[in-house]
Formats: sequence, structure tokens, C-alpha cells
Amino acid sequence: MSSSPETSPTIEKRAFWRPMGLFNLYRLVIALIFVVSFQFLDDLPFWENFNKALYFQIALGYLGISLVAIVFTGLKKPGFSTQLTTLVVMDIGFIIMLMYASGGIRNGLGLLLVVAIAAASLISRGRLALFYASLATIALLLEQTYQLLHWQENIVDYSHAVMLSLSCYATAWLAHSLAKRARESEKLASERGVDLASMAQINALIIEEMHDGVLVVDHAMQLRHHNQQAIILLGLDPEAPAPTNLQALPEVVALMQEWIDDHTEQESIFKLQSAHHDLRLRFMPLNHQRDQGAVIFIEDWSQIQTQAHQIKLAALGKLTANIAHEIRNPLSSISHANQLLQEDITDPGSQKLLRIVADNVERLDHIVTDVLELNRRDRTQQQAVALDSFVQAFHEQFCQVENIPASGFVLDIQPGAHIVMFDHRHLNQILWNICRNGWRHGRKQEGSLHMGIRRSSRSRAIRIAIRDDGPGIAPDVMPHLFEPFYTTEATGTGLGLYIARELCQANNTRLECSSTPQGSLFTMTIKNG
Repeated sequence: MSSSPETSPTIEKRAFWRPMGLFNLYRLVIALIFVVSFQFLDDLPFWENFNKALYFQIALGYLGISLVAIVFTGLKKPGFSTQLTTLVVMDIGFIIMLMYASGGIRNGLGLLLVVAIAAASLISRGRLALFYASLATIALLLEQTYQLLHWQENIVDYSHAVMLSLSCYATAWLAHSLAKRARESEKLASERGVDLASMAQINALIIEEMHDGVLVVDHAMQLRHHNQQAIILLGLDPEAPAPTNLQALPEVVALMQEWIDDHTEQESIFKLQSAHHDLRLRFMPLNHQRDQGAVIFIEDWSQIQTQAHQIKLAALGKLTANIAHEIRNPLSSISHANQLLQEDITDPGSQKLLRIVADNVERLDHIVTDVLELNRRDRTQQQAVALDSFVQAFHEQFCQVENIPASGFVLDIQPGAHIVMFDHRHLNQILWNICRNGWRHGRKQEGSLHMGIRRSSRSRAIRIAIRDDGPGIAPDVMPHLFEPFYTTEATGTGLGLYIARELCQANNTRLECSSTPQGSLFTMTIKNG
């Protein structure tokens, strides 16, 4: 809905008041011409009934009105529509009186009516254009009628008045049409401007939130645009001002120059090693000539490799789960047959061999169970778990099953209720895997295994810290600690910690590990709420 001039100060100032000022300047110039030129009009043959004194008085009045109009336009009072209509009416009145004082319609001053109507119609964007033309026509015909009665002029002069009136209407209609088209064009341009501004904001938001860095470089190696991710990937200080010239990044400049010199149509991808990341740079020309600038997309190559590795692991997990399911049935048959043989065979040598078979069958069964558990990690049934009572029950059960003295496994629970949403079965398996590893690698003495529960002071998260007094984790082992099937033991499966982390992620929990001088520390951060 378009706003009126009276209710939109911004539009008044930019689209109405400035043209009004120019119109006032035009009126002032015309009035000055009337005042200065009145004394040279005596000898003109078509000014037969020229009243010099009256003409001068009207011209001075018109000049005074022009000066007053400039003052009121500067003050912007009264409103735009009121002021414009008043001035147009006065223009029509003064021009008609000047026509009368200078001898009638044949002096040519009536053309100023056409100019005044055209200017007023354009300034008001077509509003009241026909009204102005009607006022001019009525005043013109009344003046012509008075002249015929007073001076006994020829009735033929009415044709001049009629033609001038038609010109006023034609001018008003043309101005109205042009103003209407101008309003439609302005509205369309405004809508397009809003769309372009919105699109620019969306593009800026997308570029800023991209995981890849973006650099826009012109032909002079000037950096025209960049996002924050590009600064981070290139190892620059995010708090410092970004460089304006690409020369500040000599490695990138060298790659870009190599790209410019390469005239093949193949996709241009380059590798770059920064202080913190292995990067992949992709160059796209701004136009058909490469030396005119480029858009440089910067990708974290190490992250891409990590994602590819995760995809491989996911595919491997599905494959191993299917294989494990197929292995379980024949494995059960082997175990049952081995038990029957142990009952029938009494030879010590054969019994030893059968025990070896039983141990390996049991080991394979553990592997199959772990692999199948991976396939069920997303089927969580979370419920409210009171950690205090749960951990105490777990402590008692773990010590009994693993034959650990109660003094070897110390609990340190912060006073207060610790309620978390967690899958009961998953939490039990996670704690069992971590505590079993901690006791196996610890010194197996009093206080070798320690579990503490604390609530974060800054958030509602609850942390479960499990520490052992073993030798710690070697630096070369730490990056592979949570990888599946990675183990440093001959009898290990390499799935315990991997399954623990997967189950933690399924329950919105972060599992971290660190090596301390006193041993290894595993921390579970449970987001509570």
C-alpha cells in the first residue's frame, strides 16, 4: 500500500519537496522577467489593450508570492498537497490576470498555464492533474468572456481559448500517464531493490556459515571478499584485520599464478599445507579470462579424509554386523559339539586341545556380541537414571564378577541428586568396558581404579571421570584409541572403547580420554537437559 505525502516524511523529502523547490525557483524567475520587462511592452502591436500600471502591480504581487512560497517550502509547512494546490491556484490566477492586463489571449502568455499544469502534475505524481486543468480552463474562459463584454473583441478569439484549454487537458492527462508509469516503475524498482537486498543478505549468510573458506580476488590480487572460515583455515588471526592484498599469502599467490598459466579446461584443484590444516584449493574464474580474478574455495582436506574414513567405517560396520550374525549359528554348533566331546574324551592331551577350542569359541562369541551391539547403538530407550544408586549397584556387581577387592575400586560421588536421561543397558556396558580396561592396565592395588561424579558449575552437565594408576596411553596410540579393531593386546578385539564411544554418542554424551602422569583418565560428559 503506497503511503501519501502527508504520512511519509522520507518520501516527501526525496521525491516531492526537492521538485517543489525547483518549481518555486522557476516561478521566481518568471516573476522577475515580468517585473523587469513590463516597460518594454508598450510598442508590441498585439498588446493593444495593455494596462502598464496594472501589469506592473500584478507582476510585483506575483514576485512577492514567489518569495513567500520559497520560504514556506523551506519550512515544509503547510503540508505538501495543500501547499502545491495553493500555489498552482495562485499561478493560474496571476497568469490569467497578467493576460488580462496585457491585452488578452493573443499575447501568448496563456502558454505559461500549460507549463504550470505540467510541472504541478509531474511534481504531484499525477494527483489532481485534471483538477488543475479544469481550474485553468474555467479561469481562461471567464477571462475571455469578460474581455468580449468589456472590449467588444471578436467572438473568433474564443477558438484560441478553447484550443488552449484543450492543451491544458492534454498536458494534464499526459503528465498523469507519465506519473502513473513512473510510480509503477518506482514500485517495481523498490520491490527489486528489496529482493536484491534480501538476496544479498542470504548470500552473505550462506557464505559466512559455509564450512569451506571463500576468497574473492580481482585482477590486481586485491582481496575483495572473504568469510571467517577462510581466515581460520589459512591460519590467520581472526581478531586481526584481514589482509586487503593476496600478496600477504604468498603460497596462495603462487598457486593462483600457476592456475592462471594453466590454459587447460580441466578443474583446477591444488593442495596446500598450512600450520594447522591440510587444505585443498579450488579456483573458479570470475569471467572467461583467468587473469581477471577468481573465486577461491578452501576446503579442509583432513576433514574430508576423516569423513571418508567415517563412511568406510560405517560400511564396514554394516558388513561385519551381517557377517557376525551369520557366524553366530555355526559358532553355537561348534561350542555345543566341543562340550559333548569334553564329556566323552578323558585323555589329558585331548582335553587340553578341547579347552583351547572352548576358549577361542568364547572369544569369538564376545566379538560377535560386540559387533552385533554396534548395529543396535541407535535403538536407545532412554529413561531417568539416578546415577548415585546406579553407580553403587554397578560397583558392587563389577567387583564381584571381576574378583576385585572393594578397596581397589574407589567411588567419589558429589553430594546431591544426579538424575540423567540414559539407556540403562548402554550405561552399564559403557562403564563395564572402561572400568575393565582400567583395572586390567592398572597396578591392581588399593585405589587403582577411581570413579568420580561431579556436576558442572557452569552448566547442567554431569561428568563421570574414571581414572586408573596404569602407565597411561602412549602418544602414538592415542589418535587410534577409539578406532574399531585397533588393539595393542594379542587377545583383544579392539571394539570395547569404540562401542563405548558409539553408545555415548547415541545417548547425547561426549566420551574423552587423556593420559596423565598417574595413569589414564576417561571422562563422560552427559548433557542433562
